[in-house]
Amino acid sequence: MSNVYDFEVKDRFGNAVSLADYKGKVLLIVNTATGCGFTPHYDPLEAMYKEFKDQGFEILDFPCNQFADQAPGSDDEIHEFCTLKFGTEFPQFAKIDVNGETADPLFAYLGTEKPFNGFGKGLKNAALNKFAAANNKKYGNKTYIGWNFTKFLIDREGNVIARFEPTVDMAEVKKAVEAAL
Repeated sequence: MSNVYDFEVKDRFGNAVSLADYKGKVLLIVNTATGCGFTPHYDPLEAMYKEFKDQGFEILDFPCNQFADQAPGSDDEIHEFCTLKFGTEFPQFAKIDVNGETADPLFAYLGTEKPFNGFGKGLKNAALNKFAAANNKKYGNKTYIGWNFTKFLIDREGNVIARFEPTVDMAEVKKAVEAAL
């Protein structure tokens, strides 16, 4: 695969969607969960979406239940939660796996292009490193994503230009999105 436009994913209704449909846009691809300590990231994500969508920006939301079962609902239940609690309007796709033998090919590609390098310094981040390492041990060399709300920034040509772990301040993510636009 040469870039993200080569991938096809499923929308929350099970329909195939080619990422080539997003050619020419700056994308932020995120694996999410509704019951995670990082779930409040939906607020700044939606704010960014509203601010930048008219400039060719899209957020692609992929719920995942592989991290401590923090996205247990159906696609409809997850969508309802996100729209009612956070007012999300950006596209939400079918729930997927991002690690292991059943990892969605898009996330295997993203994680290979920009590998996980830890959650950063500090006591809280060190604790998350330990918890994630224990959770992800079962995926071995097919562990592409460290935790929920990992974000990948894609340029207008479909290239992966940055990876942001959930511990990265959302202001830093926004700054990178602005630079890519």
